[in-house]
Amino acid sequence: MTTKQHNGERSLPKRIILVRHGESQGNLDMAAYTTTPDYRIPLTRLGVEQARAAGRRIRHVVSDGGQAANWKVYFYVSPYERTRLTLREIGRAFSKKRIIGVREECRVREQDFGNFQVEDRMKVIKETRDRFGRFFFRFPEGESAADVYDRVANFMESLWRDIDMKRFGQVDHSDTNLIIISHGLASRVFLMKWFKWSVDQFERLNNLGNCEFRVMQLGPGGEYSLAIHHTREELEQWGLSSEMITDQQWRATANRGSWNEDCPWYLNSFFDNLKDSSDEEDGNDVA
Repeated sequence: MTTKQHNGERSLPKRIILVRHGESQGNLDMAAYTTTPDYRIPLTRLGVEQARAAGRRIRHVVSDGGQAANWKVYFYVSPYERTRLTLREIGRAFSKKRIIGVREECRVREQDFGNFQVEDRMKVIKETRDRFGRFFFRFPEGESAADVYDRVANFMESLWRDIDMKRFGQVDHSDTNLIIISHGLASRVFLMKWFKWSVDQFERLNNLGNCEFRVMQLGPGGEYSLAIHHTREELEQWGLSSEMITDQQWRATANRGSWNEDCPWYLNSFFDNLKDSSDEEDGNDVA
C-alpha cells in the first residue's frame, strides 16, 4: 500500500500505533505513589518482559509478518520513567536502520493526579470520580480527562505538521509507522479526538492493559481505522458500541472527506426522530 494520497501531496504513515507502558511498580502496589513521584515510577521485572514481547509483536505488525521489505518506525514517548523504559525494551526488536527517530513528547504524559498520593485518600477520590464521571472529574491539584484531551489535541496539531513537512522521511516506496508509547488514558483520549467520539462514547471505553496496543491503519481511501488490523470482537471488548464499530468498518475502505455524507449515524447522538425529507418539504417548515 502506498502511503501517498491520490488527491494531494500529503504522504501519510501507514500505521499509527498507540502503546501503553508495561507493568509499573505503581500498578503492582499503589503505595509506591506515596513516596515516589509518579513520573519516576519504574517498570517491574514483568513490565520489562511485557515490553520486550510487545516489541516483537509490533515488529511483526509493521513488517506484515516479515513479508514487507521497505518499512520504518518513528517513536514518540511520554517523559515518564515507565514509558521511557518501555521504549528501550521495545526498541530491542528493531535494528538501527529501521528506526527513523524518536522524540520525547510531554503532551502524551500520564494524567496528573497531584503530587505524592496518599493511598487511602486516593481511593476515596477515585470513588468520587466514578460517581461524578471520569471525563470531567478533576483530581485535586491535578487534571481531568478533559484537560488531558486539550493537550493531546494540541499534540495532534503538531503531529499533522510533522506529517505535512515529511519529518519522518516518508517516501512513496517506504511504509512509515508512528509508534506512540504513552499511558492508558492518554491513548484513549487520542482515539477519542482522532475519531471524533463523544464524551459518552469515551466513557464506554476500557483501559488498555500493560503493553497492549491499538493499531490505526491507513485504508485505501486515506482514512485510518482500527478495524483493518483488529477484529470486531476486539473492538467490542474495548467498549466500542455497534455504531462506533460500524464507523471503523466504514473508515477501513472509505474515501477521505466523505464522512459527513456517508456516515450520518452520529446524528442520532444529538437528535431524536429526525425525518427524511426533500428540500421542498424542508422549505415548507420555514415560518
